[in-house]
Amino acid sequence: MPKMDFAALLCSRLCHDLVSPVGAINNGLEILEEEQDASMRDAVLDLISKSTQQTANKLQFFRLAFGAAGGFSEHLDVSEAEKAMRALLSGSRVELEWQSSVRSLSKNVVKLLLNLGLTTFETLIRGGSLRVEVSEDSNQYTLKMTGVGNRIILQEGVKAALLGEVSEEEVEPRTAPAFLAATIIGECDGQITINDIDGETLEVKAVIISDN
Repeated sequence: MPKMDFAALLCSRLCHDLVSPVGAINNGLEILEEEQDASMRDAVLDLISKSTQQTANKLQFFRLAFGAAGGFSEHLDVSEAEKAMRALLSGSRVELEWQSSVRSLSKNVVKLLLNLGLTTFETLIRGGSLRVEVSEDSNQYTLKMTGVGNRIILQEGVKAALLGEVSEEEVEPRTAPAFLAATIIGECDGQITINDIDGETLEVKAVIISDN
């Protein structure tokens, strides 16, 4: 797939996720132009404030997950990835538990980490918890996402994309993050495994031989 085409898919995905909060801001501003009731204006201002923060949080996440954040440095502090993930989950019904014994990772591995986190988070359709674990052992890195919730749905297209089982022509905006993760793991000579337990626990794990 040409890089430009894949970039377009990621842009479509980003725009899809931003349409709702940006639209809420626009609607709120339109209401403020006509609304005179003080309590209603306060409610609308609260909506605008929350939608603005949600938009900023998502942009912070996508900047690292899809973009070229970090300047010219080849590695990024893992704490930056944690901040981005916490921003994404802020206001959701999913609680984040973050455990990392690794201080920095290459930009590509940070993208892998965040896209795996995003994919796992989106399976928790009724909320729950997401535990992210990053560890290193003898130059082997393990990124483990564990989602726990009352109902977990991992769409077949997303699962196939994560496992590298879809062709480039089959990639859609909704599966683009999973496809990106699979592409990075292939470049790192690693492997992604998925373990779905009783529809209430999902484990997505990536093992990388080296962080180049």
